[in-house]
Amino acid sequence: MRKLLQPRPKPPHFSFGILLAILVGLGGGLGSVAFIYLIRWIQTLFFVHGLQLFSFLGPFAVVPLPAIGGLLVGLIIYYGTSEARGHGVPEVMFAVTKRGGRMSPKTVVVKTLASALTIGSGGSVGRAGPVVQIGAAMGSTLGQFLKLPTAWLRTLVSCGAAAGISATFNAPLGGIFFTTELLTTSFMTYGLPFIIISSVTANVVTTMVLGIDGSFALPSLYSLVQVEELLFYLALGVIIVCTGFLFMKTLQLSENIFDAMKGIPVWFRPAIGGLAVGLMGLYSYDIFGVGYGEVPWDSRMSFEHVLAGGLPLRVLGVMALLKMVATSSSIGSGSSGGIFAPSLFIGGMTGGIVGYAAHYFIPASDPGAFALVGAAAMFAGVTRAPFTSVIMMLELTRDLKMMVPLMLTVLIATEGIKLLSRETIYTEKLMRRGIDIVRLVNSRLVPSISVGDIMTRNPQTVGPRTTLTEMKDLCDDAHRRGFAVLDDDGRLYGIVSLTDYEKALEEGLNPRLTPVEAVCTTDLITAFPDETLMEVLPRVFDYQLGRIPVVDPEDPGKLLGMLRDRNIYNAWKLAFHQGEKSILTHAQEQTDAATEHSSRRASHKKNRDHPQ
Repeated sequence: MRKLLQPRPKPPHFSFGILLAILVGLGGGLGSVAFIYLIRWIQTLFFVHGLQLFSFLGPFAVVPLPAIGGLLVGLIIYYGTSEARGHGVPEVMFAVTKRGGRMSPKTVVVKTLASALTIGSGGSVGRAGPVVQIGAAMGSTLGQFLKLPTAWLRTLVSCGAAAGISATFNAPLGGIFFTTELLTTSFMTYGLPFIIISSVTANVVTTMVLGIDGSFALPSLYSLVQVEELLFYLALGVIIVCTGFLFMKTLQLSENIFDAMKGIPVWFRPAIGGLAVGLMGLYSYDIFGVGYGEVPWDSRMSFEHVLAGGLPLRVLGVMALLKMVATSSSIGSGSSGGIFAPSLFIGGMTGGIVGYAAHYFIPASDPGAFALVGAAAMFAGVTRAPFTSVIMMLELTRDLKMMVPLMLTVLIATEGIKLLSRETIYTEKLMRRGIDIVRLVNSRLVPSISVGDIMTRNPQTVGPRTTLTEMKDLCDDAHRRGFAVLDDDGRLYGIVSLTDYEKALEEGLNPRLTPVEAVCTTDLITAFPDETLMEVLPRVFDYQLGRIPVVDPEDPGKLLGMLRDRNIYNAWKLAFHQGEKSILTHAQEQTDAATEHSSRRASHKKNRDHPQ
């Protein structure tokens, strides 16, 4: 029998990883700079020259601009790649969890053009999602070009995402926390050093080109004036829970409405969403784009204005509602852009409302401080990324005096929306595809569950001389995709699957004559029964394994059980709904059922071969 590989994947060579991380950081930084300049150029094209072209429409000249942009975006995505549609972050999550970090190289170009055109023509979306996907696609493209294994691809994807956030918002720590909290879902990932290097490299690049200023400027530094203000921040957290949940449901409803438009081509739907945004823009141009008060339009109701406390109370609620609907129309119709900036905008306007109430009772308080905290809380609540939200807001504002109210409100918003929605604004899109592996990693009970608790004991096996046809029949009968192969002494020899069967057919082998030992995998990734799921999951993800043999630590050739992806999924599902005790009970029931099925099948075979 061939020697079994070590159960833990080997980490990448550090010096080579540093070089790759720097390259990805440079690419992410330069790509983000180009993305920002492209947006500015398109904004000038639409809102200077475009307004002049449609000047005959009078005050309605702005309405067709987002619609034209949406039409162009729809065509670019339709003939480019569907990966460029939507937020960007869910697509990266999908690539990391289900595709081994593999993303289409076309995504870099198509996502850049589609997102820049969406934002520049007035689509109500943000830059964060696109730059995450663009940077991640750069990292994935580099890894695929060098033919690196899955573990490297995932690391480079994370590096690219961190680089994009760091470069766009001048927030290197924010890029690191965004990636580790939302993509790798662990601050202990072995790729963390490379993520840090990429984030810092990208930040250096953009600082040299764009300067050291953040995405938006504060009119002044805020502080907690009186302890009594915390009561209003507590109330703000509760209000953000309701507003954030409404935002998520509005976006979901918009996606459902546009998906139901079966008679309208997919490439034309962004134009309809753009038209809706254009009509809402009649109230204020600050509904368009990211909403930070950027040129070339005359900004009077932007996110920076609410931070300065300069917006009337009657405007705040209207702007929050319009931005919510406009963003849902842009993303739901299939345009390309993120939800980071819209979340800040909506949360800022909501916070400004509470700030006015606080100022009435505590005249020394500043409504702008509540707008700042509300913005951070909104993003944290809808994405369930509290650390990222706090760190990025501190980096963007360069203000440390609001730490206590910021953390209090963010905590309330995050936990409150978690009670109302099992999914985040990102994972909701993944759940529609049947993907909930992100929750599996985040489950609080899964780390304490051992492989031996949930593995399938007494798994069905085949011998090395079992033919491929016989193996295929066994798979069909048992509803499995593969089996462990045991040699004549009953020791683990390899793994054979339907994929091996299909490859054998492609190579012209006769399945009725070819034994499984000729095609099975003998260099195996294994697990021990006393290992926890959190120790084994990196192997599942890095090597895209559907099943892992569980062997005796003292005798790697002795098969004790089989850990399948279905075992892992059920472990999370039961842990989330019913608790650890149910996991163990379910595992025992599955094992008993498998044993009974094998015994029943053996009895049927005996009766067939030796009829009485």
